[in-house]
Amino acid sequence: MADPANSRAQPSGATGVLVLADGTVIWGRGFGVAGSAVGEVCFNTAMTGYQEVMTDPSYAGQIVTFTFPHIGNVGANPEDIESKVEGAVGCVVREEVTPHSSFRAREQFGEWLAAMGKIGLSGVDTRALTRRIRLNGAPNAVIAHDPEGKFDIPALLKRAQEWPGLEGMDLAQRVSREKQESWEGGYWRLGTGYGRASRDAKPHVVAIDYGSKDNIFRNLVKAGARVTVVPAKTSFDEILALQPDGVFLSNGPGDPAATGEYAVPTIKALLGRDMPIFGICLGHQMLGLAAGAKTAKMHQGHRGANHPVKRLEDGVVEITSMNHGFAVDNATLPEGVEETHVSLFDGSNCGIAIRGKKAFGVQYHPEASPGPQDSFYLFEKFVGMLA
Repeated sequence: MADPANSRAQPSGATGVLVLADGTVIWGRGFGVAGSAVGEVCFNTAMTGYQEVMTDPSYAGQIVTFTFPHIGNVGANPEDIESKVEGAVGCVVREEVTPHSSFRAREQFGEWLAAMGKIGLSGVDTRALTRRIRLNGAPNAVIAHDPEGKFDIPALLKRAQEWPGLEGMDLAQRVSREKQESWEGGYWRLGTGYGRASRDAKPHVVAIDYGSKDNIFRNLVKAGARVTVVPAKTSFDEILALQPDGVFLSNGPGDPAATGEYAVPTIKALLGRDMPIFGICLGHQMLGLAAGAKTAKMHQGHRGANHPVKRLEDGVVEITSMNHGFAVDNATLPEGVEETHVSLFDGSNCGIAIRGKKAFGVQYHPEASPGPQDSFYLFEKFVGMLA
């Protein structure tokens, strides 16, 4: 409907708007819940999995621009939700959401988005918006939807400009579980849905929830583990009291340096006990900080289901799913920390292992299986350490 340009004039029929902190106003058609929300605008290149994206807690505080134009065309269903806690606050799409065509759908995408309390904006030139993010970085913005098309643009702009941004923000506490949980969900199969995890005598993994995706726990179960999930600020002594054979560090949103203020001391203590540790995404960054490396905010981040990652030990390339705006700075890796994986897009760090310890992490999401299941071996590797 509108090319990203600094135009305050509201076109006829516009019921949604994206107001960037620099004053740019992008009009479109609103859908989902009515209201407004503030966040950082990012882009995701995946062609499928929009429900998983919108319910991934790692997207907390973010407005997702989907580069694939036809979002919502397979509707929504209750099985493709990654978490019941906060995810992305809104999304921006090119084409208007059409009636779904999928035997798995239970409702229209717009209806589901409204029920989840999230805002959508369609009719936007998402290629132009994506190019803007690539050139200038991810901006802060407010997304708003009013069926009557009534917007206070100066107030929305003020809100976007006053939002502090993700850097320095600890969001893990906001999206973490509030209490300990014995994970019971099994792996999904077409026609039968999700199975139930056995609580029989198996290697026991305590998973620290910084904003986790449920499918990670399902993959740990598939690899042969029994999983107990604990809140982000669970102490070292509380973890040891659960008698884990290994500890998993989950994905999550926000600035790893901020979350690390309480997470890193716990992880250091676990490393001191030679506890086997596996981290994904934010958990990988937490492990890096605990090992002495530093993290940094990326210019545009990596978000999509087609990111090539090279495994350095043998040169194998994995096609991975990613969602991160921060990364471990590979120039700061200390002695004793080995870089195991790198992005073939920009050479950024995608994996580490600590020499002399059973501790490793990857920046990407091996549970997401973007087509091929290239990276499931990581769950088997971790659980195999615990036997």
